[in-house]
Amino acid sequence: MTVKILAFAGSARSDSFNKRLVAEAASLARGAGAEVTLLDLKELNLPLYDQDSESADGLPADVVKLKQLFKEHHALLISSPEYNSSISPLLKNVIDWVSRPADGEQPLECFAGKVAGLFAASPGALGGLRGLVHLRSILGNIKVTVIPEQFALSAAHSAFDDDGKLKDDETRARVAAISKRLFDVTAAISSINS
Repeated sequence: MTVKILAFAGSARSDSFNKRLVAEAASLARGAGAEVTLLDLKELNLPLYDQDSESADGLPADVVKLKQLFKEHHALLISSPEYNSSISPLLKNVIDWVSRPADGEQPLECFAGKVAGLFAASPGALGGLRGLVHLRSILGNIKVTVIPEQFALSAAHSAFDDDGKLKDDETRARVAAISKRLFDVTAAISSINS
């Protein structure tokens, strides 16, 4: 079975450190044998979640598209910026929309059984670590298995070269190890459930 991972950053900023980090992690997950879809959330038109937005026509088109992407993948690779010691509004909005059941769906169908690997990047000394505490809690409460390994990249403003690649071999090795662990755990769970 091919392990399919959906990778994205919880940031819309064009030059986001988290986008760079998740792209690196996605590349390393491909090297471990996964099929990875790298998603830029900025390309989706996701209104701020409001139940009134669920019109008579159903969920907004890009929400339907996003939910389908979640359904098609076994695992999530997320790099989350830290906003005031928590996750970004964009990432929370994505989680809230994807959690909404469409007609005929089970509650939390798009999250149930998924495995997640978490990263964060920040110019600060903690690298976004405090936000990962919240993200881990949210995902765990909506039926996602979050692997224990995670990585918060501090001093992210100086961690990447001009091509967006991590400069430090030891840092790259840590990211690779988590990407590989996500692949291995997902493959193991998928083999048990199949």
